[in-house]
Amino acid sequence: MFCEDRALGYRRSLTDFSQPLELDDSYRLAHLPLVAPEHPRVIARRDGKFYEMGRHPRVFSLVLPVADAALRASPAFLALEGELRSSPFPRKIAWEILPRRRDRLHATICGSLGIDEPPAIAQATHDALGEIEPFAVELRGLFSGNVNRGRLYLAAYPEIHGGTNMLQAVQAAFGRPPGDLWLVGLYNLTDDLDAAETSALAEIVARWWNEPLLRFTATELQLMAAGDDLVLDGSVEATLPLGTARGGARLPRP
Repeated sequence: MFCEDRALGYRRSLTDFSQPLELDDSYRLAHLPLVAPEHPRVIARRDGKFYEMGRHPRVFSLVLPVADAALRASPAFLALEGELRSSPFPRKIAWEILPRRRDRLHATICGSLGIDEPPAIAQATHDALGEIEPFAVELRGLFSGNVNRGRLYLAAYPEIHGGTNMLQAVQAAFGRPPGDLWLVGLYNLTDDLDAAETSALAEIVARWWNEPLLRFTATELQLMAAGDDLVLDGSVEATLPLGTARGGARLPRP
């Protein structure tokens, strides 16, 4: 029913846990200034990048929304979070930002559709979304990648329908090439991990790799705008329903 690892990029993109986890440059530029602005390894700005202490012009992206209430009603997810809280490194997790992001949890499907101004979504794209029926998604975790080391995610496994990966079908509707990583960012580290802490994280990742945390039906997508990569100031600019070609109600475009 759902895509398997061999068709996705999660294994390929996993953090190398053979050495202590060190926050990488992309994380120190885009994330660390937002969760630990006084950290000595913060990269405040860099030539050729549009970040300034983690902030940037408003970027519009297509996202798959995830309901925080549904996630926190999942016993499996609560058990996972409990393991993080009892791990050797809970003091290095920015727990305080979780309430600020609870209404904006998502997996990005098509990033950077527009900067500063919302993109014009062609009628052909609306029509293509209308042909895509609501589909199931299963969240599993925990995931730590080899880019943005310091961010911890849940991995989204989309339904396969008629041999088609449904998130790739959405990307095709926007003229985007097929992806193989759809991540729900949840936790942010505020410092590097030592060897023991890294080993503990690796064990949590391995133990929860294939464990379902939440299964839900995607009935709509969102056009989200944000001036930082944690969407602390994010807003939903439009809601794009799926399956309207078979009788669903289409919400007005902005």
